[in-house]
Amino acid sequence: MAQAKESVVTPERFASGLTYQQYIAQIERNREKFEFNHRETKLSEEDVQAFRELVARPDGPAKVLVLGEDWCPDVFRGMAVMARIAEAAGMEVRVFPRDQNLDIMNEFLNQGEHQSIPTFVFYTRDHQYLAHWMERPALANWQRPIQMKIFEGRSREEAMPDYEKFQQGETWAGWRQATVQEIRELLTNLYQ
Repeated sequence: MAQAKESVVTPERFASGLTYQQYIAQIERNREKFEFNHRETKLSEEDVQAFRELVARPDGPAKVLVLGEDWCPDVFRGMAVMARIAEAAGMEVRVFPRDQNLDIMNEFLNQGEHQSIPTFVFYTRDHQYLAHWMERPALANWQRPIQMKIFEGRSREEAMPDYEKFQQGETWAGWRQATVQEIRELLTNLYQ
């Protein structure tokens, strides 16, 4: 999906975003879930090397803009993964709460209509748009019906203990790893 010709994300606007640490420090919900997913995201040496090589390119993805909200499970899982990638690769990260930055979100709508989060927008050092990734990996979309069965016929309060086990178990570990692989593939394919 191509970016609009004139973006509201100028270099100055990008620089005004929060670092990942600043974002985590100011959120009101799910800090422990962000921290858990950040801590549990594992990058192989091969992944780290590949991301570093991509970022080191003169036209490489040196910057990433992140749109998200602290209440969203895809965000507290996915944003933490992006933070780990950025830390390992030396990418500059700037986070923008979606609901306060709808003009940015509207440039990167999922299928031209959905305000899906998280959204990761990659730029070169000189702020040229490269690509974006959003919401969740394909594996998660494939496994979501399993996740939704946890709530079937139960109130949210009744289902939450099982949902918590689900998100902290192997399923979410697989989703985190799939996110790493999809982002690596997206960025690698830009240069082939």
